[in-house]
Amino acid sequence: MMSFEQIMTELKKKQYRPVYLLMGKEPYYIDVISDYIAENVLSEQDKTFNQVVMYGKDTSVNTILDAAKRFPMMTEHQVVLVKEAQNLKDIEKLQAYAEKPLKSTILVINYKYDVLAKSNKLYKAIDKSKDAAIFESKVLYDNQVAGWINGYLSEKGYSIVSAASDLLKEYLGMDLSKLANELNKLIITLPTNEKKITLEHIETNIGISKDYNVYELQKALGEKNVLKANRIVDYFSRNPKDNSIIFVISSLHSYFVKILTYHYLADKSSATVAAALRINPYFAKEYEAAARKYSAAKPPLLVGKLMTKTIQP
Repeated sequence: MMSFEQIMTELKKKQYRPVYLLMGKEPYYIDVISDYIAENVLSEQDKTFNQVVMYGKDTSVNTILDAAKRFPMMTEHQVVLVKEAQNLKDIEKLQAYAEKPLKSTILVINYKYDVLAKSNKLYKAIDKSKDAAIFESKVLYDNQVAGWINGYLSEKGYSIVSAASDLLKEYLGMDLSKLANELNKLIITLPTNEKKITLEHIETNIGISKDYNVYELQKALGEKNVLKANRIVDYFSRNPKDNSIIFVISSLHSYFVKILTYHYLADKSSATVAAALRINPYFAKEYEAAARKYSAAKPPLLVGKLMTKTIQP
């Protein structure tokens, strides 16, 4: 099993493997690796005869094998990219080829939203090979998303304030492809020489209000600030397209479950709270303060009301 960083380091050094099995429930890294191979291994001229893209639901193992066993024309490598391989019937029949692949072919198998069982003959063949590569793209935990956002921006020479990062996470969830797209938009719209993304940038360029959003509603409820909470709820009711009731209730349900969890932690240090609630340690104090406002019995009652679409701070 190889890491994303290991594979990308090799690719950038033009060190290619004959078979790549890219699998997992998080499609972002799978797309990054396969897109890099598709865009950088061959020149545009060589791609015409030496690069093939197939889709699992529209092709067969025999068609893939026919393509993989061909020799490249007037170049060192050919690329055979199999997308949506999870829809491919009899995928284990690629086993024999995986055991003795052509060194001149780069076969990329994209097995998205799931993993190929370790008991599968194809998995075993690729796993035993010293030349092939297996990569599993795992979904991030909720408390890892802010770190991912910071890392993504850091690689491009930018940064983001904690509140802005948390707001993006709340609204866009853990879909890394969507997060990457929105971050790229923000980078493009930043003024020259400005390298830090703020709440104002998000409000202006993405349309998420820095004052009227589910994150601010959570804070208002945590503080029992009735006036602010009602103002935000009123704003949501007047802008239903931008503030789905399902999303709001789901977010608040998660928020109050975290408060309830906090009450039953034996160790309430910031590090333990952050790990247990899967949040950035920066926000541990916020949940500590909210827990003082709500007894252990109160969050379950509030969650019940929220699940019936009633918001009562």
